Amino acid sequence: MRGRCRLTNRITDTTRRRIIDSFVLESMPWSGWLGEADFLSRIFDLNSIRSTDSRFGNAYHDIQQHRERNYDWGDDYLFTDPRFGLRWASDELFIQFLELTVHPLVRGEEDATKLVHIYNGYLQKDQLRFAVDGEARGMPVYKIKPRSSFHGDAPQVVTQTEVLTDAGVLHEHLGRIKKGISSDPASAISSCKELLESLFKLILDQEGIDYPRKDEVPDLYRKVGEVLKIGADSVPGSSKASQTLQKLFRTLSTTVQCVAELRNEIGTGHGRTTESIATEAHARLALNSTVTIAEYLLDVLGRRRSSKSSGFDL
Repeated sequence: MRGRCRLTNRITDTTRRRIIDSFVLESMPWSGWLGEADFLSRIFDLNSIRSTDSRFGNAYHDIQQHRERNYDWGDDYLFTDPRFGLRWASDELFIQFLELTVHPLVRGEEDATKLVHIYNGYLQKDQLRFAVDGEARGMPVYKIKPRSSFHGDAPQVVTQTEVLTDAGVLHEHLGRIKKGISSDPASAISSCKELLESLFKLILDQEGIDYPRKDEVPDLYRKVGEVLKIGADSVPGSSKASQTLQKLFRTLSTTVQCVAELRNEIGTGHGRTTESIATEAHARLALNSTVTIAEYLLDVLGRRRSSKSSGFDL
């Protein structure tokens, strides 16, 4: 497999054991719909690995006989057999194995997504994660990468919310961010600005607030702030804490302005005439800033809806 993550001593033994156990617990064979010999031949040169059965000349036929015909080897052979020893293998080899288990050649998108979710639950302690890195057969290809962003590439809080009647457009923006955050950070930065713009308009539409279609992102945010009464919060019994909270609210407004300006300066908008200098670090900063704003607004909107349904107003 190409594009492997070259890391050393990063995946702990505990993580490996839990991942290996998950194949049994979830009743999902690691080889997917491939035969085990065909699966492993994509990682090992099975024809050059000796057989432990005198009837066969190599490991390929060994595996076919004892796993695909007689099935008289235990399910854990791949992780304990010293010829393979994936339980104690290098990170590079273990990662290559994991990436293949969720490849479109091996299993469908639904099962791959399920496994990725399980893997990421264990890998996060080792500061690693699976993320989409291209596609094959019209399905996502996952690769293991360092976990370098607090929110990750697809913050669920933005799309898995019940307070928006139609968050589909936010899914589209996040999809573009996921694809471009490493390979096209300028595009990802632009999508962050567009996600905020769409979110502000969705909130205003649902609240029945009219706004000129030519309004810029900061203008839209000011209107959202007015309707949601952002800045009205205080900390009872502490004037100093209330003042600090007001500073944070002003910082949110500044952040909205900065995301919009960043898109204009190093994003893909306004018909650029020079190559963007945007980096992945810039894109992740824009993403994390965007999620902070979106998460707060959605939380306020949710509390507003709850108060109204209870007969109270914030």
